[in-house]
Amino acid sequence: MSSNAYVALSAQLALSRRLDTLANNMANATTAGFRAEKVDFAQLISRSADTPVSFASRGETHLSTAPGELTETGNPLDVAIRGSSWFSVQTPSGFAYSRDGRMQMTETGELKSLSGHPILDAGGAPLQINPSAGPPTIAKDGTITQGNQQVGAIGLYSMDPSTKFTRADGATVVPDITPVPELDFNSNGIAQGFVEKSNVNPVSELTKLIAVQRAFDAVSNMLKDTENSMQDAIKVLSGA
Repeated sequence: MSSNAYVALSAQLALSRRLDTLANNMANATTAGFRAEKVDFAQLISRSADTPVSFASRGETHLSTAPGELTETGNPLDVAIRGSSWFSVQTPSGFAYSRDGRMQMTETGELKSLSGHPILDAGGAPLQINPSAGPPTIAKDGTITQGNQQVGAIGLYSMDPSTKFTRADGATVVPDITPVPELDFNSNGIAQGFVEKSNVNPVSELTKLIAVQRAFDAVSNMLKDTENSMQDAIKVLSGA
């Protein structure tokens, strides 16, 4: 097989991965707190032949940490983060982190995510409030008060800039570097009565999806042309 066929195949693999990430982003464009996935590609150069040949890498994925738009709901159990911090929840598999601050309260006053995972404070302990003391008031630093009495504080966690994320349940992620409790409440804080939307831009993602699909079709056509050229050459050489 000629080198251009291998190059085209590497391009197809890269484009296929990009199509998958774009499709997943589009599917979660309305998922609260969802973080769009991006792919970084690199050029791989083979020098095994006399003339170097460039291939496309399969790509490395990473999550966009750009904030999503905040929407006001007026629900006292809805909270959104202004800044780059994350909420922490306890899942059966361990700690996970999310930007989706839609909470629900159980009959016993436990604060949980919509998936039923306990919301944690800065010390990693589940939060619990008084279910009969009325709606809670949540300050910028996460402090929860009921009837002028502090009953807990929602934990905000800061991620190292080099952190890589693995997707978990819903809009949660698991970092490869353990985050630390947030201390900077000038740049980070909680907005009560708001929900953060996905940071996916549907129009931009749709445009990229169309462009990648066209590029994939162009590579497929090039492979077909290469195959036809090889078959013609074989026929000529064999005298068929």
